[in-house]
Amino acid sequence: MTESVALRAPAHRVSPRAIGYWTVRASFGWLVLLVAQVGWLLGDLGHLGLRVGVLAGTAGVAVLHLVVMPQWRYRVHRWETTDEAVYTQTGWFTQERRIAPISRIQTVDSAFGVLERLFGLANVTVTTASAAGPIRIHGLRNDDAQRLVDQLTRTTAATPGDAT
Repeated sequence: MTESVALRAPAHRVSPRAIGYWTVRASFGWLVLLVAQVGWLLGDLGHLGLRVGVLAGTAGVAVLHLVVMPQWRYRVHRWETTDEAVYTQTGWFTQERRIAPISRIQTVDSAFGVLERLFGLANVTVTTASAAGPIRIHGLRNDDAQRLVDQLTRTTAATPGDAT
């Protein structure tokens, strides 16, 4: 590897729309838990104070999570591509930085689910021969994801190497 290919913080943040996407996506899990707790509360009114306290505690933790987590992830998640490599940084509590030399890239894919489509977001997956698995860049604007896939496709096609 050349000196310019080193593990470092990538330059670009994901789309700010990812904040809303992560918030909505996480809210579904909290909603299921809160509905179950309301059912538990209404199913038996014994120990009402304890049950209301647990429900209030769950609601408080849910609000805290839905406010902090998306902002935190937005500040951490980064990506960058150069003519030599793809760089990513992901995580929340545990953060991970990865680098994939262009010559090791085997496939480049983009994908988006229904909820991501509503937010105008897409994900790019860069598959290499690494045992660590593919590099995923989540939360890109659709246009940015398409440009990235196009750029990586052109760059890898023009880069000598066996991608292993």
